[in-house]
Amino acid sequence: MSTTPPVLAAELAGAWAEIQRYHPELPDLAAPESLIGESSSACGAELSFERLLHEAVHGIAAARGVRDTSRAGRYHNRRFLAIAEELGLEHPDEPHPSSGFSLVVLRPETKRRYRPTMERLNRALKAHSAATQKDSARTFRGPAGRHGSSGGGVRVKAVCDCGRNVRVVPSVLAQAPIVCGGCNKPFRIPEVVGAGAR
Repeated sequence: MSTTPPVLAAELAGAWAEIQRYHPELPDLAAPESLIGESSSACGAELSFERLLHEAVHGIAAARGVRDTSRAGRYHNRRFLAIAEELGLEHPDEPHPSSGFSLVVLRPETKRRYRPTMERLNRALKAHSAATQKDSARTFRGPAGRHGSSGGGVRVKAVCDCGRNVRVVPSVLAQAPIVCGGCNKPFRIPEVVGAGAR
């Protein structure tokens, strides 16, 4: 079973910390690994610095108590766009009918500000992608993997000892522990009581 390369996890955490340097109200990223392999058509499927900045918009919206999406998180509204603009993103076109302002892009000045961070993250992502492709050639990932779901399936609830929970694709959790920012214990998928009983 493959694990998330420490370099990629460190670069994701470092890139998030760099965003926090300019936007201190952004909450900590408890689990960089949770972004790896996760796919969302509303937020963009490919992990990149732009996607990380997009997720930071959601983080700031949550910290402010702002409802930035609707339609089960698919439609990104004008409140999302306003925070995105604060973080150096823009949406030059009209909103998409189903995803709204989700496809925000970096402004030129934002690219300049984060260029070294982006370059380090891109190198780590390329190395991770190369390692993943090599590993997937030798393993069977099942129908979800063959049909383009990079997360490998449906999200389930994972819990930690302090009672917090997250929704996660089991294959992502299997890559490396996701640690709770509240108690520093790993999230785990609870055993279903009586699951083996007949």
